[in-house]
Amino acid sequence: MTEDRDEGLEKRRAQLGAELANKRSEVGGEDASDVRAEVSRKGFAQAIKLSSEFVAAIIVGAVLGYIVDRFVGTAPWGMIILLLLGFAAGVLNVMRSAGMVATPSETDRKGGKD
Repeated sequence: MTEDRDEGLEKRRAQLGAELANKRSEVGGEDASDVRAEVSRKGFAQAIKLSSEFVAAIIVGAVLGYIVDRFVGTAPWGMIILLLLGFAAGVLNVMRSAGMVATPSETDRKGGKD
């Protein structure tokens, strides 16, 4: 009788161990999908940031070019030149934000003089 009881307990313990292992693997899978979703959200936020910086630089260049043309009377040259400068500034901002171009240090800004 004691042997039957011990056998039943061992069987039940093995069954509970298997169920626990299944639950742990399911929870681990959910954690992995949460991590992947978080990485995806961070990538999307970075893309929105970079694109908005690029578009803003172009718009600022175009508006400044329009203002210069309006007050100085150099149409369309002020708009063309400042639009191109805005484009170049936008590309530089995106490259800096992406880490492809280093931000100049203080010594570089001063011309290497201490």
